[in-house]
Amino acid sequence: MAVTLADVAARAGVSSATVSRVLSGDYPVAGGTRSRVLRAVAELEYVVDGPASALAAASSDLLGILVNDIADPFFGIIAGAVQGELDSGEDAPVPRRLAVVCNTGGSPERELTYLTLLQRQRAAAIVLTGGALEDPAHRASLAARLRRLAAGGTRIVLCGRPPLDPPEPGAEAAAPPGPDARRVAATRGRSARRAARGALLTVAFDNRGGAHALTEHLLALGHRHIGYVAGPSERTTTRHRLAGHVAALAASGVAGPDEAERLTVHGGGYDRSCGYRGAVELLCRAPETTAVLAANDTVALGVCSALRDAGLRVPQDVSVAGFDDLPFSADAAPGLTTVRLPLREAGARAGQLALGTRPSPPGGTTTMPHALVVRASTAPPRAGA
Repeated sequence: MAVTLADVAARAGVSSATVSRVLSGDYPVAGGTRSRVLRAVAELEYVVDGPASALAAASSDLLGILVNDIADPFFGIIAGAVQGELDSGEDAPVPRRLAVVCNTGGSPERELTYLTLLQRQRAAAIVLTGGALEDPAHRASLAARLRRLAAGGTRIVLCGRPPLDPPEPGAEAAAPPGPDARRVAATRGRSARRAARGALLTVAFDNRGGAHALTEHLLALGHRHIGYVAGPSERTTTRHRLAGHVAALAASGVAGPDEAERLTVHGGGYDRSCGYRGAVELLCRAPETTAVLAANDTVALGVCSALRDAGLRVPQDVSVAGFDDLPFSADAAPGLTTVRLPLREAGARAGQLALGTRPSPPGGTTTMPHALVVRASTAPPRAGA
């Protein structure tokens, strides 16, 4: 059941009129009272209707796109492709809508806050991009909020992150006996009808398979001391790519889990500076390294810079490979071996699913293919290495 203004008033110990004054911001309210009301709003996850509040069943022409870092080409390409699906002519099957890009900076709190703000504006659809945070509490909060949005008629698309965990068995309590049963049943009936308009879909990348293929490429070249500069350890993308790398090493018999862990450095981010610091740490830990896999192409640039500063040549002394095949990868010197993810196609598909112009995939999830792109940054190890 939806949280009401009266619920917030009861939690804060004030009248409903006082809650309205605090939320409208048009009337003076004592600071302590305002704090109690806002705390109650946050605790109950009360959603204030936005401009469409007078039309309870309406939804706006707004589409929200959540990204970790809009300056990162990975997110910029996906967001641009999603928005491109909105730029339709008058004869197109969908009307024009407004896209709002929300930059979370990787903050789980900001991610949840933006979802609440978009819910207040009755967003017609929301696309969440990039890897998810591996925190059980945040994952549960996010899943609950997204399912609530979908139940209200908002179409939700996860792009580049795994599907949500299934809801816990019995999460929806049975209707209480007595006169409240009819009211609860009616509320659930309305929610089911709205859910039919909404959806919760996933456009995923095969990060495991891509990393596995990249590691197999290095093994085929003859490398046996392969380091890995990983991204943030708390992100699903990092875990999946690292899992594919470790699995390829294990399958070849070159390195078991302990050795793979010794040759893995978590750079802490997906930027160039993290790649530089990670490569410096890796060379100190394992100077015998002949090849380095990076969390993504941007991290790989930092790795190459650190190797050059250490007097090592790419690929003559150390091979380097990235991931994603961002636009600059082909123009790097040397050209960067990487795994190509179809970012533009994935964003376009997410946009189509969000707008309802593309049928939902079986099971609600579609996985985009990857492709190994071999360039000049990888070569066989030097003799005697």
